[in-house]
This record gives sequence, structure tokens and C-alpha cells, in this order.
Amino acid sequence: NNLPDIKNIIDFSTISETLSSTINSVTSSPLSSASEISAAIVSTVQSYETLVDDKLTASVIGEAWSSAKDQLGPLFETLIHPDLPPSVTLVIASYVTYSVVNTILSFGQEPPPNSPYPMNKYDPVSARRYFDGKWGLVVSRAIQVSFLSGTFLSGLALDFVTGKLESNSQVRADELSVLLTKLGPSFIKIGQSLSIRRDLLSPAYVRGLKSLQDQVPSFPTAEAREIIESELGSSIEEVFEDFPSEPIAAASLGQVYKATVRDDDDGKREGGNTRDVAVKVQRPNIMNQIALDMHLIREVAPIIKRTFNLNTDFVGVVDTWGIGFVDELDYIEEAINAKSFTEGIVRTPLAGVVFAPPVVDELTTRKVLTTEWVVGERLDKSAKEDVSILCSIAMNSYLTMMLETGLLHCDPHPGNLLRTTDGKLCILDWGMVTRLDPDLQITLIEHMAHLTSADYEEIPKDLLLLGFIPEDKSDLIRDSGIVDTLAEIYGAWTAGGGAAAVDVNKVIADLQELTAEKGNLFKIPPYFAYIAKSFSVLEGIGLTNDEQYSIINECLPYVSKRLLTDKSERTGGALSTFIFGPDKSNEDRIIEYDRVEQLVSGFGDYTTSASGELLGRNSSRTDAVESVATQVLDLLATEEETPLQKIFIEQLAKIITSSTRSAWSDIRERSGKLPSGRTVLGSIVDPLGIFRTSPIVRVNELDERTVETTRNLIQLITSNSPSNVDVSSLTNTEIVEISSIIAQKLFERRSGVVQSGNRLAMQLLQLTADRLDRGGERDIVVVPSRDPADRSSDGRIREDNEKKEESSDRLASARQILATIDQ
Repeated sequence: NNLPDIKNIIDFSTISETLSSTINSVTSSPLSSASEISAAIVSTVQSYETLVDDKLTASVIGEAWSSAKDQLGPLFETLIHPDLPPSVTLVIASYVTYSVVNTILSFGQEPPPNSPYPMNKYDPVSARRYFDGKWGLVVSRAIQVSFLSGTFLSGLALDFVTGKLESNSQVRADELSVLLTKLGPSFIKIGQSLSIRRDLLSPAYVRGLKSLQDQVPSFPTAEAREIIESELGSSIEEVFEDFPSEPIAAASLGQVYKATVRDDDDGKREGGNTRDVAVKVQRPNIMNQIALDMHLIREVAPIIKRTFNLNTDFVGVVDTWGIGFVDELDYIEEAINAKSFTEGIVRTPLAGVVFAPPVVDELTTRKVLTTEWVVGERLDKSAKEDVSILCSIAMNSYLTMMLETGLLHCDPHPGNLLRTTDGKLCILDWGMVTRLDPDLQITLIEHMAHLTSADYEEIPKDLLLLGFIPEDKSDLIRDSGIVDTLAEIYGAWTAGGGAAAVDVNKVIADLQELTAEKGNLFKIPPYFAYIAKSFSVLEGIGLTNDEQYSIINECLPYVSKRLLTDKSERTGGALSTFIFGPDKSNEDRIIEYDRVEQLVSGFGDYTTSASGELLGRNSSRTDAVESVATQVLDLLATEEETPLQKIFIEQLAKIITSSTRSAWSDIRERSGKLPSGRTVLGSIVDPLGIFRTSPIVRVNELDERTVETTRNLIQLITSNSPSNVDVSSLTNTEIVEISSIIAQKLFERRSGVVQSGNRLAMQLLQLTADRLDRGGERDIVVVPSRDPADRSSDGRIREDNEKKEESSDRLASARQILATIDQ
């Protein structure tokens, strides 16, 4: 409290004027030699030092300095050089004090590690201990990042003030690209992700940042050769038939060479044919660079969270990114990831259209990765008619990874997505991945089903389960304001156009209003960082080709396929929600035509995409019918009851019973009526009128809705038949061949067909029993009685319970029969 204000000690305005005049003098007369530059820097430092020392000497600190000098006498002169300025002495004293205190506090503790990550895995605790002993390195990096970023941001602010943001955008974009390149791998990765977001950045910035995708400066090949020889334990000449002098591509973490090896067992020169391979070599000292950046970001993460009032585990998000960055430096792990993808995708319909480059194991180490050379072109440079098709394949592939195989590739920028010469999609660079557990996968499927079917009322509950809404806010998830806001956001997003289609100002205002009323309602769970990155990049690629691209709509094909084929109970619940909407729990539920149309259309799009048909792989009409027959039987003729089959049989039974009643009623009415009021056909079939008013034959409102839905479904099935099959134009040979194929497939699945038929019969009996139970055996026609004893005091006929008792006995007997059959 007794120390003077720092502003009273140091006159910053005077220092600023001195520095400005020095800089002006330097810039006004260009310097021609290093000595002149050095002299200018020394002059600036001396001017600053003199001003600071003068102020320090005239302050309380100066008095304390003189007092210490007088009291210590000769000892002071021994410890401190008499010509050393006070400011420099204070800096040295601060460093010495810090070192002494740090040493004392470290007594009894383990010595700091020799590297930031001793186990070659992301470890923020070890990194902190490592960098605590290298605070000079940390400070210098922090100053570098701040200074370089500050220079760019100052220029941007000046453009804003002077109204030149638009005119200078290309210049600033190029400066930003250079800035991110100078800052290193961590920042280059961010720039690569942003470089394809045309909906977020202006065209100038997209062009400027695009250079980060494939124009990152390379490091000398001599260093690359040293790393390869050290890692493989052999000289370049012993391993490779040919190794180029320049890399074919340079990335943020390494660079790639197109080399040639002998096609034999050990990769040596003796014998065999040659083959081209891609050799990726890690940049020298890259681990320490990334570790330092991640340490700095993690240290400032709590400050950023408090400053911007972020309702998320920001440190957790940083740790998630750190894990990915460090794992990306282990090329053995990258090779394992690529193999895992290949093994997983082979078990899906996408096996023939997407792949990862095969790994050459004997030439792969932690710092060197060798794969077979893949001939292709970047996805964003492919023919325009191909891009949309391949984007669809890419979307289905990434959804399969995220929701099925559980290993998600997290670096899908255009440089890592190739269209091969045979029309396949090749995904490169498997270093950055994330893994999802099965429970999270199912929750995401439910969420995406609600999104694609526009069931926005279910979205808040999904966000709670996914961790986007804190548990202490769970009581607010049904709040109408939240549902309305989310519905508006997702609705605009579904319409296409990416973030540019969303009214950001209105969204921010709505969210601020919700925050004011409910507190911080939303947060970003750490696991979502890489998922968001992957699909953000995919959306950007799609928007490059189609300004109205909708990533939510592009999710529909895979979601439809998963809902129709997955056998889990939770996925079955999501399927019920998709098909029936709010009425999913109603006993009289009938499928909504629009929802089924969406589901069938999506499944058809997925099948077409996975088959490669849109890439020119046309099949014969017989093959198309065989494919459809296989899909239908696989979905519906199963031995074990699946969620889809259960819904299908339930609805089919309702269609059969309703259609039968409707057809009988229509035929009966058309037969004409007798003088007694009964129809001719009814009198012939049921002369005693036993079933005249029975609910078994009486058509109600539910039957009418079911019949109408059936007509729409028949039209839907007809319109979604195989695109290259016109049934009316089939030749006799094709009809015979198709009939044989269908018969063979039915025979192969005879057990499933029989089981499905039994379930349908049980469902028909159950519907009949339920209709009798809920609707009574028949409508009772009351004939006025001539017996006064049967009348009540008010003149109305008394009710006879004998019929009801008889009906109840019959229903109980019917239910007993059903139970016996079921057993």
C-alpha cells in the first residue's frame, strides 16, 4: 500500500514518444547492414532504460536502493556491479529470487521430466512440471504469439476504424495465412479447418487460408533422410529403389515423399517388381512445439472462460484437442487407426466405395509412415458433377464411423479426401481420430432422428442426455421458450446454406434472453470438439459446391438406414418416434405417410450411394430387383423379432383388418337393399343377422384412416421401385429369372418367413380380441318391450346384463386360446 502507483514512477507517454521517434527515424532511412539494425535496437533500449531508471531513482524505490547501498557498503559493490542500472538489477534480482524460491519449494519433489510427455502421450501435469523449469521458453513463446497476433489484430482494427475492412480483406487474409504459418502446427490446423467455411468467412479469407491446405513450407530433405535412416535403421539406398530430392506435399506435422520400393517381403532392393509408396516423415522437434503451445493454451483457458463467461469445461476441451494432437504424432497409432477403419468399413454397404491407403508395416515407425501410393485428385478439385455424389458418400462414411464403427476420422479437410480414378473415395491422414462408446452412439442416433424428422420437442431432452444442458437445469428442458428457440435454429439450418442461413443476431438475442431468465443453460461437452470439427469441415466442402447444402438433410440417408436395420431397443424407440411422431404410445397409432416417405426415401438414397450407382456403376434390371428383394427380406423376414418387423407386422395387421372391413362394407352396400333395410349380400351371407352390427365387420374412423394411409403407401412403394426397372417392360426371360431369384431367397429365409407369418397371425388375432374387448361384441338394437316389468319407473327399458356376461366369457375364452397358441 505504501508503494507509489506505477504510473507515477514511469511516464509511459514519454517512453512512447521516445520509442515512436526512434522507430520513425529507423523507418525513414532504410538500414543497409546488420550493424546498423543492431545499433538502432540498442539506441531504443538505452532510451527506454534511461527513462525508467530516472523515474525509479526519483521514487521511493530509489530511496530504498540508496539506503541498501549505504548499509551494505562493500558487500553491495561485491554483489552488484556499480555501473549496472537499477532497472537491469531489478530484473536480475527477480530472476534470482524466483530461481531460489522455486528450488526451495521443489525440495522433496520428483525432478522435472526430461520431456513434456515422457510416455509420448498427452500429459498436462508432466508438461507443467517440465515447462515450470523453462519459464524463459514459455515467456518468449507467449510474447511471440502475442506480438505476432497483436500486429495482425491492430491492422484489422485500423481497417475497421477507417472503413477499409472490405478493400483490405485480401491483404489481411494473406497476412493471416502467413501469421498462422509462423505460429506453427497448432495454429495451422485451425486455419485449415476454417479455410473451407465459406459460410463463415468472406471469399478473400477463404482464398487466403486455402494455401494452408497444401502449401505449408517444407523442411530440408536432408533432415528428412536423417530421420528415416534413424527410424528404419538402414540407409535410404538400402530401403528405397528411388527416393526424391523434394517432398510432393508438406503439412503442418510432416511432409510426404513419393518413393519407390522393391515389391518383396522385406522392402529391400533384391529381386521383385517395384511399386510406388507414400512416405510421411515427421517434422523435427515437433513434439516440443505442440507441447509448448498446448501448455500455454491450457494455462490461459480458465482466464478465457471467466472473461467470456463460457458455460463449458474449456480446460476439458483443450485437453481433448491436446490428446488428438499428440496422438497424431505417433505414426504407428495412425497406421492402426487406418487398419481399424478398413476392417470396420468392410462389414458395411460402403465397403466398395470408400477406403484408407493400405499400410506398409515394415517401413512404418513412430516418426515414419509408409503406405501404398493412391492415384487420385482432391475432392474439391474433382469434376463438379462428382463432388455432390462424393460428398454424400463422405457423409455416409463419417456417420458410419461415428455411429457404427466408433472410430471417427477428425481431419477431413479437402487435402485428405481423394477421388480415385475408379470413382472411390480415399480418406488420408488417420492420425487425428476420436472414439465413441456405444451408449453415446445410440443417444446421437436418437438425436439425429429427431433432427431429421423435425421433432424439435424432443431436442432439449437429447441435449440433456448428450451433456449440452447441465443436469441442474434438467427441469427446464420442456420450457416452451427453449423449444421454440431451438426449433427456429434447427429449422433454418435444415433449410440449407450453413451458418449463413441462420439469423445470427436474432439467435444471440434469443439466447441472451434465455440466459437472463434461466441462467447459463447450454455448455459444450469436451468430447464434442472433434465431432464438431469433422462435420464442420464436411459441411464446408458441401457448401463449396452447393450454396444451399444442408448437412442435416444429408444425415437422413444414414439415419434412415440405421433406424431400419438396427436391432437395439433404444434404436427401436427412435424408429417409433420417427414413424409415429407424438402418437407413438397410442394403441390406435397409424404410421404418418410423410414420415414414412422420408424414411423410405432416405434409405433408398443410402443404398444408391453405397452401391456406387451414381458414380456410373450401373447394374442390370435383374440385379436391381435382386438387390431390392434381398434388402426387403433382410429387413422383414427375420427369425428374431426386430423393432422394424414388430412395427411392420403391427401396421400390416391393421391394414389387413381395416381393408377387409372396408372392402366387405363397400361390396355389401353395392349389392342393394331389401325392404327390411338389410343389404342383399348381408342377408345371403348372414341371414340371421348375427354379425350385422358386430365390431368385427363394422368400419370406424380408424379403419378409414388406415385405408387412406394404405393407398398412399402403395403409391410410395410404386414410385420408389428400382430406378432402372419398368416392370411392364420386363421380358419373359427376365420375369422367369427374377421369379427364380425371389423363390430362392424366400427358400433361403424360409425359417424367418414362417416365423414372421406366425407373428402376423398372432397380431391379427390380438387385434380382433382387442376390438371385441374395447368395442363390445356388437351394437345392441333395442326393441321396445311389451312387458311393463321390463320398464323402469321413468319408462326406459331396463338393461339386461346377460349379453354382456356372455360377451365377457367369450373374450376370456378367446384370450385363453391366444395365450395357449403363444406358448
